[in-house]
Amino acid sequence: MSGRAVRWITFGAIAFGSLFLVVGLILTGVSVSFLSGAKHARGTVVALEWREDHSGSRRNRAHDGPVAYPVVAFTSADGERRTFRSSFGSNPPSYEKGEHVEVLYDADSPDDARVKGFASLWLLPLVFGGIGLVFAGVGTTVALVTRRRSR
Repeated sequence: MSGRAVRWITFGAIAFGSLFLVVGLILTGVSVSFLSGAKHARGTVVALEWREDHSGSRRNRAHDGPVAYPVVAFTSADGERRTFRSSFGSNPPSYEKGEHVEVLYDADSPDDARVKGFASLWLLPLVFGGIGLVFAGVGTTVALVTRRRSR
């Protein structure tokens, strides 16, 4: 492979990694901002909403089945009973119907609620940040090594 091709691939890896790092940092900021003003409530899983997972390449795997998204009911500080479907589902289900969970919600917009848990708060920032670190790190390492060799 020519030196020019290595430079372009290295640049692409660093750019791709940097973009993913920025997205990971933005998602981290969104989670931190949400947590800083979130109210706590006790919720109950009132149902499991089973849906087919049609995301990307997972569609082609034969062993994939439906994914369970917990539907959670809680009472907000204003005394109103609210219900939301978690944006994170799994198979097997992470929660059972009737299970009590801690809910975090925005006091100004109680319909913006999440189950307090690692996946709902930190999974996306961690995935984007991790992928970004790997690509930017590998790209930077390759750039430094090829630069030293060319001297």
